[in-house]
Amino acid sequence: MNTKTTGKKVNKAWLHDHINDPYVKLATREGYRARAAYKLKEIDETLGLIKAGQLVVDLGSTPGAWSQYVRRRMSPGGAAAGALQGTIIALDLLPMEPIEGVTFLLGDFREDAVVDQLKIVMGGRLADVVVSDMAPNLSGIASADTARIEHLVELAIEFAQNHMKPEGVLVAKVFHSGGYDTLVKLFKANFRTVKPIKPKASRDKSSETFLVGMGLLGARTE
Repeated sequence: MNTKTTGKKVNKAWLHDHINDPYVKLATREGYRARAAYKLKEIDETLGLIKAGQLVVDLGSTPGAWSQYVRRRMSPGGAAAGALQGTIIALDLLPMEPIEGVTFLLGDFREDAVVDQLKIVMGGRLADVVVSDMAPNLSGIASADTARIEHLVELAIEFAQNHMKPEGVLVAKVFHSGGYDTLVKLFKANFRTVKPIKPKASRDKSSETFLVGMGLLGARTE
């Protein structure tokens, strides 16, 4: 088999699907940086998670579509700029173009220097909602990819335990892979209520889904 030819066919097929994707077109029209905004939008509209006046932390925020959605959700008129009722903090290892009203921290939230910056920005408050669209670079090796996915979810839960209100909510990306049941059990061991959601904006071919954990069990605060 000519892998180069196959690769070109796959790339062309993906590009065709991407260009014709209704959520890509909608994101372009509405000014979102990625179609991912509509995943969080559906989760939020289903469960009513994000409200004016909250402190929301966006983990793995780049390119910023989730922060954009939260920013509009907290705007009195749903605008991308202007008045903002709430606090939004975004963190990522990769740079992110500025979003009005969103404080961005570049770095690894496991590092003390980043945690110190985070504490300053949070001003002694705890987050009402933590959202995580973090995903690893997949290798195609099932066991390795499962371990990487589990690790990122564990990090998100640990972050919530340290920086979120006991009654807060964590939204985290997971995948229907070999480790999915383990992640559901992990959520159930850490949250009073757990809801799995696969938004319509998640592509049919994708194994991506999201777990929503509400109310920390055995929460510890700093």
